[in-house]
Amino acid sequence: MSVERPDLLVVGSVAIDWIITPSAEREESVGGSATFFAMAAAYFASVRLVGVVGADFPQRTLADFRAAGVDAAGLRIVEDGLTFRWKGRYHENMNDRTTLETHLNVFESFVPSLPPGYESSEYLFLANIQPQLQLQVFERMVGPRLCGMDTMNLWIDVARDDLLRVIAKVDVLTINEEEARLLTGEHNLVKAARGIQRMGARNLVIKRGEYGALLFDESGDFFVAPALPLEEVIDPTGAGDSFAGGFMGYLARRGVPPSGASLRTAMIYGSVMASFCVEGFSYDRLRELDAAAIQARFRRFAQLTDFAHAHLLS
Repeated sequence: MSVERPDLLVVGSVAIDWIITPSAEREESVGGSATFFAMAAAYFASVRLVGVVGADFPQRTLADFRAAGVDAAGLRIVEDGLTFRWKGRYHENMNDRTTLETHLNVFESFVPSLPPGYESSEYLFLANIQPQLQLQVFERMVGPRLCGMDTMNLWIDVARDDLLRVIAKVDVLTINEEEARLLTGEHNLVKAARGIQRMGARNLVIKRGEYGALLFDESGDFFVAPALPLEEVIDPTGAGDSFAGGFMGYLARRGVPPSGASLRTAMIYGSVMASFCVEGFSYDRLRELDAAAIQARFRRFAQLTDFAHAHLLS
């Protein structure tokens, strides 16, 4: 990889979660799409974060951002407000969860504001926020080399037209399988993917949790990335955002147009960062890593899909 670290801007939520799993619980667990994305992508690129929090947001996380090399000049702190808070309980399978409480607080009136220079960031990821806000950020940018985005079922239901406008403009859409089916009305994921590409998505990543992820690129080809089998999953929160951070971070670090080879490698780096994320609460595992640990796990993923010594039946 090149030593140069390009600028990668992420705009999204920063939150405080109350996480309940079958075996553990953490009441003050920092989360949010932009948080997980930034902490994963910071191993590959110089991350710029735009979001909003309240006066209750922990100073230790601001210090963690600085230590990771995340530029949080775009993180607005509302001194008389409270941070977006979410409480959820994970079921025994650690895939399904039930939302117990949601308090948008300062995030309800969030309007992204880009500090000077942010608009010229080479790479952009529009994390899960209102499509209209995603579009506003995109239109302020000065020729980004690559733009990715995420979304959720709420925006598919209540802001579909705006969402389709954003999808048609970006280079990569990441979405989970439930959202892909909801967006298209197709149960079969291949048909759903082709339908989303007809909506304008040039490259599409469908995240499937413990079953890995699917890539459908603009050439019409597709690729399956596995998930790493883990003995213990501590907290699945943020896995998809960490995947996106590794995915976009690798592409930014490589500095090449997205192609079949670069997208496939990015899929594996995304899976690597997601696998680390779920091994701890919040972004705990993501802040403990180094290049050697990431590369070692990348090699483990490569071994999962190595068919070099397979033999065809004669």
